[in-house]
Amino acid sequence: MSESSDVSTGSTGETDEASHKPVLRVVKGDLTAEELAALVAVVAARNAAAAHAASGTKPSLRSEWGHPARQVRPPHVFGPDQWRRSSFGR
Repeated sequence: MSESSDVSTGSTGETDEASHKPVLRVVKGDLTAEELAALVAVVAARNAAAAHAASGTKPSLRSEWGHPARQVRPPHVFGPDQWRRSSFGR
């Protein structure tokens, strides 16, 4: 690669000047295509995380163990084969 590399957004058919500006510019170093792809992925992930944090919504990360339906299941019945029903009663 050259001394200065530009990464631009994909071409969407727009001809205005804003669509041709590089999103990321490497001004020093000689990056391989893999290193540049990793850099773009990290910057995109950070940007997405910042946008998500700015929106003020919480991600839904509730597991099945905390589901309210598990609190209304029938009581455990003791027996030789009941260990199978101890996690998800039916």
